[in-house]
Amino acid sequence: MGPGWELGPAAGQSLLLCAALLATGCALGLRLGRGRGAADRGALAWLCYDALVHFVLEGAFVYLSLGGNVADSQGLIASLWKEYGKADARWLYFDPTIVSLEILTVVLDGFLALFLIYAIVREKYYRHFIQITLCTCELYGGWMTFFPEWLIGSPSLNTNSWLYFWVYLVFFNGVWVLIPALLLWQSWVELKKMYFQGAKSEKKHW
Repeated sequence: MGPGWELGPAAGQSLLLCAALLATGCALGLRLGRGRGAADRGALAWLCYDALVHFVLEGAFVYLSLGGNVADSQGLIASLWKEYGKADARWLYFDPTIVSLEILTVVLDGFLALFLIYAIVREKYYRHFIQITLCTCELYGGWMTFFPEWLIGSPSLNTNSWLYFWVYLVFFNGVWVLIPALLLWQSWVELKKMYFQGAKSEKKHW
């Protein structure tokens, strides 16, 4: 294996923490989704994990950043962000754009995820409105995190390491593009179905 494949203790601990949050989120989501279709069970598993990441990991990042910076902080979650900072240096020190986006993500996206979980479990009529809003916010956050950086040549990104580029930057951020896009498609299909069902019902009354 070439350089960049080495998985040191810090990387291992960070990936284990992410895996633990994923397992917890999936367990909660699948429990809440008992008796429902596969699509809703999958959505609930993702949303529970999404909320955990926003509140636990990103919430801690905001706290550390507002009180100083990640690079000078100690603890398990600080170590996780230091590890991620090897791929994107903006997370190590106070970057106002990143911190502003993370505040919005924690407060807005985190609570929207909880609200959407409730809407799915209780089968509320506004479920797809919340789902579309949350997914749009997630995609906007990804765009504003990386596109301004790409416009100036990505000076903060480390693309020389397989681990940092493909796992930290592409995989972990790509998940927050792929799954919101799939949920947007699900909402589109369901709203289209409801529209035609309503149109058929109106025609019958005529």
